[in-house]
Amino acid sequence: MLQAGIVGLPNVGKSTLFNALTRSRKAEAANYPFCTIEPNVGVVEVPDGRLEILAKIAKTAVIISAAVEFVDIAGLVAGASKGEGLGNKFLANIREVDAIVHVVRCFENDDIIHNMGRVDPVRDIEVINTELVLADLQSVEIQLDRNEKRARGQDKEAAAAVDLLRRLLAHLNENKPAATLPLKDEDERARIRHFGLLSVKPVLYACNVAEADLADPSQNRHVAAVRAYAAATRDARVCVICAQVEAELGELSPDEAAEYLASLGAQDSGVSQLIRSTYDLLGLASYFTAGEKEARAWTFRHGMTAPQCAGVIHSDFEKGFIKAEVVSYQDLVAAGSIAAARDVGKYRLEGKEYLFQDGDVALFRFAN
Repeated sequence: MLQAGIVGLPNVGKSTLFNALTRSRKAEAANYPFCTIEPNVGVVEVPDGRLEILAKIAKTAVIISAAVEFVDIAGLVAGASKGEGLGNKFLANIREVDAIVHVVRCFENDDIIHNMGRVDPVRDIEVINTELVLADLQSVEIQLDRNEKRARGQDKEAAAAVDLLRRLLAHLNENKPAATLPLKDEDERARIRHFGLLSVKPVLYACNVAEADLADPSQNRHVAAVRAYAAATRDARVCVICAQVEAELGELSPDEAAEYLASLGAQDSGVSQLIRSTYDLLGLASYFTAGEKEARAWTFRHGMTAPQCAGVIHSDFEKGFIKAEVVSYQDLVAAGSIAAARDVGKYRLEGKEYLFQDGDVALFRFAN
């Protein structure tokens, strides 16, 4: 399962957010730096309202959601790339995840310590980004030296790596993340993924705001600053959450939670939006199966073929794949039933080259 790492400076609300995400108390939340040392890991269901509708169509009471894994990584500080604040350990934790949810503090509260003295989310983002870039610089220098030696022995792959690593070195030296380096082709995109860099990972900024900002976060100047920065630097995504409110929602029933959100002027849980955005950030989507036993979301990566998606259920389905019966969620809902969707010709038979789309409802034919 792909993982998203929750990172940020100390005391920005990472562990509180993790607890809200997992509806647990696995992560200790306290008002002092380095509260989290060993990373906490939680598997989180992806909210998807389509499943309830599919369950009604299929006449089943069993719903199984897709899931994504979050890792709560301890707060980084300036100098982490040189080992400050247990930085080497924390950077190693980030290296293991597939995407980054960067929590930034966008609320004022004199009772909660900010380790840099005052609230400035753009500065905080740049502190973390700089540490990731500095760590990548060290890694690129080592890899460049190793590949230059191999290239002298007429190793063509090493020679191609050297060209990319030299450009990366110059780019990183300008304090620019590896993710913003222009790449020539798909080969370079594949190659850079194998370098194990931190600043190449996709990022989502989670603006942690006060309860009073939930009704209209656009009025929060810190949120506006983060959105402008994200758009200008790497076209990153931004979500707005109130970690404290989300933690409180976890203690309520669904009806009570909806009523509480409405009283705050919010239409949806920020955590639900964050989970869905993270799922997409990881390059993931869902297709569905729906029958009398269950309505279920299956996770696949964008660009996967029908046999590969069948293999998500069981490897035998991929090996013996014959055809996939596919209907889009929208067409199935419009028809009202699987039989009706077949009658109006919305069910399609797709072969091995078909690329699955988010929301496809499928039934696989395979040989035993």
